[in-house]
Amino acid sequence: MDAPRSVLRFSSVLAFVALTGCGAHPPPSQFPTADAALQRMKDTYACARGVQGEGKIDHMGDTGRIRGNVMLMAVDPANVRFDVYSPFGVMLATLTSDGREFAFFDMRDKQFLVGPPDPCNIARLTQVRMPAHALVQLMRGEAPLLVHQPAASTIQWSGSQSSGYYVVTIPSSNEATEILHLTPVPQDFDLPYAKQRLRVLQVIVKQRDYVHYQADLSDHVVATTMPPRQDPDGLDPDIPPSGPPCRAEVPRRIHFVMPNTGDDMQFRYEDAGLNPPLVDRVFEQNVPGGVQVREVRCQ
Repeated sequence: MDAPRSVLRFSSVLAFVALTGCGAHPPPSQFPTADAALQRMKDTYACARGVQGEGKIDHMGDTGRIRGNVMLMAVDPANVRFDVYSPFGVMLATLTSDGREFAFFDMRDKQFLVGPPDPCNIARLTQVRMPAHALVQLMRGEAPLLVHQPAASTIQWSGSQSSGYYVVTIPSSNEATEILHLTPVPQDFDLPYAKQRLRVLQVIVKQRDYVHYQADLSDHVVATTMPPRQDPDGLDPDIPPSGPPCRAEVPRRIHFVMPNTGDDMQFRYEDAGLNPPLVDRVFEQNVPGGVQVREVRCQ
């Protein structure tokens, strides 16, 4: 007896899916060069000068596991502030850098560390050895880029619309390489490539076979420019945002892995805004009383 027409139609659909790989296709309009994709990534975040947010930090390393709540501010070009506090509201540590001076107050050890804002000093809290300007970019969702020749980078599409991404490989000096996974914002998938906003999904920086760090960015949500900061007493003028009106995606989850050191740090935003108002000396610290001040430098 002949099969029902509905069964035949369903069988035909399955055959088509098997042949075409349902959705296993790149965007209709693809970036012609890696440099074009990198420029679109920069354009996607061009209005974002910085980010301020609250969240949670979870670090696993040789010294054990450290969890805490964190308030952060990261503003171009290399201004960062992290305040880590316990679930009971007790301040545990504060790290600041204004691009010139680094300071780290560790409440548990009663130490106040000062020195240059080198990657190893920034890593005293973040556990990620990278320049402050690169950390600022990653915290707002943009990939920092190694110095490179634009024509030397390559790009190719991998995967499907639901899980696909561009793989951009950037060769740099001293045998260093950076690999980025970029994907269009879902609403932009069918747009011409020059209008696609790009999400950064992964950043890997390595030298020869040595991986300096890997950062995975996920759970992207739209953030907007923060409102002016108002004096509750109405005595001082409002402090305006540190950048223009902006609407861009921020990754709510950032996962750093440093294979060589065994460090594994996860950060999760619970709230985030762009271009925060900046009060005076927010990226500096005064030395608290009764603590040991020690100058530290990278080896």
